[in-house]
Amino acid sequence: MNERQISGKDVILKAASLLEVKLVSAVAGYPVTSIVDLFRNDDFWADNTFWMINEKVALETALGASIDGRRSFVLTKHVGMNVLCDPLVTSATHTIGAGLVIIAGDDPGAKASQNEQDSRYFGPLAEVPVFDPATPEKLFGSLTEAIELSEKASMPVIVRVTSRLLESFCESALLQPKGLLPPEFDKSVWDYTMKGKHQRFHSMTYPLMEDYSQSQDCLCHINTTKTGIISSGYPACLVEKFIEESNSRISHLALDMVYPLPIKKLKEFIDHHEYVLVVEETEDYIESHISIEDTIKGKSTGHIPHGKIEKEHILHALENIKKTHMNKVVKPETVKERGPRSICDTCPYLPLYRVLGKIDKPIAGDMGCSILSTSAPLQAVDAGFALGSAVSVACGFKGKGIAVIGDFGLAHTGLQGLINAKSNGFDLLVIILQNDVAAMTGGQDVPDLTHVLEALHDDIEVVDFAEKIKENELQALLMEKMETKGISIIIAKGTCPKY
Repeated sequence: MNERQISGKDVILKAASLLEVKLVSAVAGYPVTSIVDLFRNDDFWADNTFWMINEKVALETALGASIDGRRSFVLTKHVGMNVLCDPLVTSATHTIGAGLVIIAGDDPGAKASQNEQDSRYFGPLAEVPVFDPATPEKLFGSLTEAIELSEKASMPVIVRVTSRLLESFCESALLQPKGLLPPEFDKSVWDYTMKGKHQRFHSMTYPLMEDYSQSQDCLCHINTTKTGIISSGYPACLVEKFIEESNSRISHLALDMVYPLPIKKLKEFIDHHEYVLVVEETEDYIESHISIEDTIKGKSTGHIPHGKIEKEHILHALENIKKTHMNKVVKPETVKERGPRSICDTCPYLPLYRVLGKIDKPIAGDMGCSILSTSAPLQAVDAGFALGSAVSVACGFKGKGIAVIGDFGLAHTGLQGLINAKSNGFDLLVIILQNDVAAMTGGQDVPDLTHVLEALHDDIEVVDFAEKIKENELQALLMEKMETKGISIIIAKGTCPKY
């Protein structure tokens, strides 16, 4: 890298300044944490960038900024899109004011995530535009256009990024975007009923989105009538590299905007070629919209794998392009093959995990470090569905359920589970790992909810793991709490050695 180049992450920081964004709200998680760290370490952005307790709160705060005429970015990893989905789905028909862009960090290959979901599907679900840029240059253009479209269509716009895009580089001489003033929120939308707002959306707003998608100046070169490739996101770079390195006469259409899809542009490209291969990650999003003929190849036909895409996948698909279907030979990755990701040897909670591993009852964990205790030799936690879910999951167990949750998971969405458990009279033992940081995602500060817990529940015991509690004493304490009716809370105080 030379001094004139900047990364995809730096592009987002630069775009925020040039687009006159006033608020950045974020929730930590791979691959967006490092982007937010850039904002937090910048002199101006340090006071205008906020770590939020969950993604719903992050989007709602940005919506407030939008209504007040302030442009905003929301940064979240892909699973965070599930949490902010509630206000997102409403936003398209509610309408907003100033531009609001949600930067969704997807994780093809599930390098550091509990699933491998594809954020592009939130476009048709919430009826909001989605961009899927391939390069840092395209990312800058997408962010600029996203702010413009957000203000024209009066709704949030999603820009999907992945780690490979964020770690790519481009020339730093980026164009200055148009200096458009953000619009005010138009209160006349409240003249319509809820049904009327949706009718207004489909008669006025969606056609605007369609026109914007069709007019996109996306990469498209026609080199043959034989085989063409349709792509979006980072895989478009792999396709271009493959064409260049192999000197192949293959056509390529790379989409930047994937919702709404530019149907006319896609139809023209498809009609021009005998075979079309769709190269995308993680799911068959584009392919599912166009695969009505046997000439369309991709994930559904076995030509391209689900998840992360590499150049060898493209080569293999093209070598077999005439086949109607290919056998999907998939060998699921195991922990043994990948290498275990275990609890740190210096973790203060190791004695607790060892004790939990000996209890002959299901134990609900969370998406923090406790998920690392599922494998041998600890095998302490049996289930872990989502950040903050441990408390509610444990409510479904027979007898008195056991939940292990970090203090960030508790603040994220776990507290609602405790309120629900109290109001419904569940028997529950909740072990809260209070180390005052979000250890899994980079050591962000976590609010101390001790006083909130004390207001909700009486049976609370604090155990300081800095005092090297013996495992037999810990086991006796847990057994004592399990024999007590109602909700018992153990606040396990510890210090994460990483931070």
